[in-house]
Amino acid sequence: MSKFNLKWDEKGLIPAIVQEYNTKEVLMTAYMNEASLMKTIETGRTCFWSRSRQKFWFKGESSGNIQNVKEIRYDCDADSLLILVEQIGAACHEGYSTCYFRKIDERIIGQKTFEAGLYVLDELYKLIEKRKKELPSESYTTKLLTDKSLLLKKIGEEASEVIISYSEDKSRTVEEAADLLYHLFVLLVERDVELGLLLKELKERRSE
Repeated sequence: MSKFNLKWDEKGLIPAIVQEYNTKEVLMTAYMNEASLMKTIETGRTCFWSRSRQKFWFKGESSGNIQNVKEIRYDCDADSLLILVEQIGAACHEGYSTCYFRKIDERIIGQKTFEAGLYVLDELYKLIEKRKKELPSESYTTKLLTDKSLLLKKIGEEASEVIISYSEDKSRTVEEAADLLYHLFVLLVERDVELGLLLKELKERRSE
């Protein structure tokens, strides 16, 4: 029996609307199940259920743009939640303060609050995670994920290419560095190392 007097859908989910506690701006909409709602209450940070990846995800676990929960409400029909939070950084994974930054006529009305680079890295990590889950036979990423020796060899080769590119045009360095980052991300996913852990380590080193 459910701990909460809520109306979950046939998949045990309920939509959760997230609103900024101070400005009242609507930030995003996601889904929770009973377990993720409990995690949200216990940790004081928003935790959702990903319908595409079929796993829990804490908002900001990879970007650092966390949501500190101030209050949780539910509507008169008990079939949706309203989560009031203090948002740290951008709410939208594309870098905007809110996910609702576009009008119906496609006009952009919001401002990005952080560099798009972090979004690109997050998307790359999620794509490699998807490859690990599905393992499409034609994918180069699948080959790396299923052949540890090949993966480690490629990381060594790409690192050497970055060093060699130092004496060449800068564009060559960019290309080789991108190759190295990609292979490093495959290694992170293969070892189940969350991107957020890497960012946390970098932030801690920055303060040293």
